[in-house]
Amino acid sequence: MFVDQRSAEGISTVFAAVNLIAGTVASLPLHMYRRLPNGDRERVTDHPLADVLSARPNEAQTAFEFREMSTAQCLLSGNAFAEIIWNATGNVVALKPLNPRNVAVVRLANDRHRYDVTDTNGRVRSLLAEEVLHLRDRTDDGMVGKSRIAVAREMLGGVLAAQEHGNRTFQNGARLSGVLQTANVLTGEQVERLATSWQAQFAGAANAGRTAILENGLTYQQLAMSNEDAQWLQSRQFSVEEIARLFNVPPVLLGDLRHANFSNSVEMMRHFVTVTLRPWLARWEQAMERSLLGPIARQRYFIEFSAEGLLRGDAKNRSEFYQSGIDAGWLLPSEARRLENLPAVEGIDDARQAS
Repeated sequence: MFVDQRSAEGISTVFAAVNLIAGTVASLPLHMYRRLPNGDRERVTDHPLADVLSARPNEAQTAFEFREMSTAQCLLSGNAFAEIIWNATGNVVALKPLNPRNVAVVRLANDRHRYDVTDTNGRVRSLLAEEVLHLRDRTDDGMVGKSRIAVAREMLGGVLAAQEHGNRTFQNGARLSGVLQTANVLTGEQVERLATSWQAQFAGAANAGRTAILENGLTYQQLAMSNEDAQWLQSRQFSVEEIARLFNVPPVLLGDLRHANFSNSVEMMRHFVTVTLRPWLARWEQAMERSLLGPIARQRYFIEFSAEGLLRGDAKNRSEFYQSGIDAGWLLPSEARRLENLPAVEGIDDARQAS
């Protein structure tokens, strides 16, 4: 069965995995920081790039929409592209997304590469590497990311075939299939008329449960095989696990609750952040620093997602974490309030130190 990005997203588990990763990456705060001489850092808000990253990458999209779309494209096709718009002073002022289907990466003789972009009219224009933000999945050649859909095409084709089998089963009748039997010899015309009449009256989910009236010696023999006998349901459950492996997502987060309980829910979220999300956050951060910051700017600035909120756990665990940090002296009460998005309290740190 033919499998491409569009048909793969027709599998609910694939859609859920892509939606989960892309939506979570897009929802995390993304900040630009300045390195200080003492080794500390401070958040940058007055740089043009900071606004592009956290608020408005282009005229048509919010920062959330841009990162969600780009991450989903990379998950499905292995690559996501955006044209970098620079102003006269050498600062990035916009990121315009490019459809991966319309971009070809060409290696040049000097071992650099360019991007050939085809527009809707079939015209091709070339962009230099410095003009494109390229987010790529794992590569074999260092240039183009591998599509997870293409790598797992056979497995996903089997999932789609099983899905089509189930759809046809319920389309032809929610009840189990069977055969009509008779000792009489029927002509071709009689067989065709009988088949047409039977399908019209009893096929399809809307006709399930209707009582059939048989005549002329006809009997109905129900077949013994069912979807359960063919292990259709088991194959559907196994497909969830296979797709979860493909995207490195805990099956519990894709709706497979067979192994979920209250005690492991927090650990599953921690696993999702550290094992699933962290590589994507690092991929984004390094791609943006490489393409959006020049060699000199990279010595002064860096870009980083804030994922701490996903690791805080419940209120009790957060309270114990903050209290231990404050008691040990490496966390200030004002910093704990900031992490909880609470308003600042004047003198709260002084009161703690005085006590």
